[in-house]
Amino acid sequence: MDGIIHNNKKPTDALKIKQKYKKQSQLKEIWFRLKKNKTSVLGLIIILIIISLAIASGFIYDYDEDVINQNISERLQSPSLDHPFGTDELGRDILARIIYGSRTSLSIGFTTVVISLISGGILGAISGFYGGRIDNVIMRIMDIFLAIPGTLFAITIVAALGTSTINLMIALSISGVPRFARIVRSSVMTVKDVEFVEAARAIGANNLRIIIQHVIPNSLAPVIVQTTLQVATIILTIAGLSFLGLGVSAPQPEWGAMLSSARAYMREYSYMTLFPGLAIMITILALNLLGDGLRDALDPRLK
Repeated sequence: MDGIIHNNKKPTDALKIKQKYKKQSQLKEIWFRLKKNKTSVLGLIIILIIISLAIASGFIYDYDEDVINQNISERLQSPSLDHPFGTDELGRDILARIIYGSRTSLSIGFTTVVISLISGGILGAISGFYGGRIDNVIMRIMDIFLAIPGTLFAITIVAALGTSTINLMIALSISGVPRFARIVRSSVMTVKDVEFVEAARAIGANNLRIIIQHVIPNSLAPVIVQTTLQVATIILTIAGLSFLGLGVSAPQPEWGAMLSSARAYMREYSYMTLFPGLAIMITILALNLLGDGLRDALDPRLK
């Protein structure tokens, strides 16, 4: 009897080890294909640098003294050793505000996308897995939201609820849900009838377990790509809303708000719009390069 029990455990342990090494080999293969795309690696390096600066911003500059404190005696100074990006109309260091602005843009961008991903992912998974009337109801509601331009929808919500960072995140999260719902739905529909799902049903697994353990993990490739691209879109939307005065409230630094406040000085002091604009452009470009590289690396047809 002991020998039989021992033999029954071995295949289970061997299967777990095999699955572990299979996942590791898949990750290594994805990383290998990603490394071959030089532009995506460049995008990844830039994003890591920006994230590192955002995390270390509190150690590099003092928020009260260097970022929001007004120093009229040093206003509108051109780039120099003391102020590499110059100072704004209130004497604040532009480099310090850009670095702290990266923290604002990235934190709002990633938080908003995570909320949209979770909400849209749940709706898309339910819709794609069950189909029928449930699918029809959920997708028609998503179509209604998709018919409204995301930026216009965000402006409407912020205007109704008031200008604040929380309201901005709520508006952008809601506008991003339909995109993730449709992507997850299409991915789930491609894998819900494959052999491993049928095998899970055959051994008595319920629908919730099948969705969480089998369907969603095998539907992540397009979702990961959309996540990186959506972060870029959200950052650009945040900058646009802040430029219009509907985004991050002053004196908190944000790239779009910095562009908006510098409009009156851009003829004589072009650096005030140049550097925040470059920060937005480089971040969006890096995220798009990374997203394109991930799309190629996660596509099994390009092995």
